[in-house]
Order: sequence, then structure tokens, then C-alpha cells
Amino acid sequence: MENINQAVLLIIIANVLVSMKGFNDYSFLDKYKFQVSRILNGEKIRTITSGFLHVDWLHLGFNMYALYLFGDIVARILGIPDFLIIYFGSLLAGSMYSLKYHKDEPYYSSVGASGAVSGIVYASILLYPEMELYLFFIPIPIPGYIFGVGYLLYSIYGMKKQLGNVGHSAHLGGTMGGFALTLLLNPILLSTNKLMVILLAVPIILLLIFGDKLKNL
Repeated sequence: MENINQAVLLIIIANVLVSMKGFNDYSFLDKYKFQVSRILNGEKIRTITSGFLHVDWLHLGFNMYALYLFGDIVARILGIPDFLIIYFGSLLAGSMYSLKYHKDEPYYSSVGASGAVSGIVYASILLYPEMELYLFFIPIPIPGYIFGVGYLLYSIYGMKKQLGNVGHSAHLGGTMGGFALTLLLNPILLSTNKLMVILLAVPIILLLIFGDKLKNL
């Protein structure tokens, strides 16, 4: 990690420290996790603090590894200020989408940096569409956009099945936030990477149109 951007490293450290506190102190986790009823009753800070908490080391490790892989690309291409705008904007977008999707479930709760990381993943693919990834035991490189769309589809499945205490709906909101903010901050991508913009926009548009119907499937 010797070449990692300092802003990315600081966010990873913050996630590790806050998550470790939550692992060992349930009252701390309960006070700062995402919970619909508490947020609607005025505890808006939970929309941000929940993004620095995780359910366990595996959950934390997966998110921080993804941030390490993709965050450095965004920070180096756009600079630290824009990286931070996309990171925290995606985190907030993920929380807002979760709040909208689960508004009738007062006790719904979740934690994780997934919303912010999802936004960063999509941002990095927009900025560097030719990237290829080697993942786990897969011996051939996977195009970054395949990973991005696959991650989004997994999140839709997880949101439908409500898998674990992980904010799958936040993945989706964060993806939308990262996509929109990246194009807003770097609109030239609309012409230079038009095909990639369209490809990544399709599942987002479909989600916006049909997302509310997922609960009834």
C-alpha cells in the first residue's frame, strides 16, 4: 500500500478504527448505525456515521479492499477534493435511497461503507473504462465494467432478499450518486466515454423505473 493516495488511506483507517469500536461496543454501534425510525425522528447524523461501521472483519475487509483498488484511481485522476465529494456524496446518496426504499420499515437497520464504495467503483470505471481486474481464483482478467454491473446486480438481489445486516439498497443509491457526481464533475466523459456512460446508465435507469416493484416480486 506504499503508493496509495493519502486521502484513500485516511478513509480506510477511519473505517477500520470506527468499525473496531463498533465490534467491541454494541451501544456505540446501535447509536450510530442506519435505522429508519431514528433518522426520521431527527438523527440525521446516522446517514453518515453508519457508513463507517461494519458487521464484521469480512464485511470491513471486502469494502476496504474495493476502496483500495478503485479509490486510488479516482483520487489520482480527479484529485483529492473531487474524490472526497464523490465518496461522501455517494455515501449520503446510498443512505437516502435506503431511507426511501425502507421508509415503511421503522426498525430496518444497516451498516457499511458500501454506498460510498459503490459510487467510487462506478466513478473509476467511468474514468478508466479499459481497466481489467484479477479477482480471487479467476485466472483471466475481468473488464472493470463487467465487475461494476455485476456488483450492481448482486446488490439488487441482496436488497430483494434482505441478505444479512448489510445495506444492499445503499449499494444502489451509492452507485447512482457516484455515477451522477462523476459526470457532473467531469462532463467531458459524456463525449469521450459515451458508450461506457450508456452501458452503466442502463441498469440505473431500469432500477429507478422498476425499483419500487422489487418488494412485490
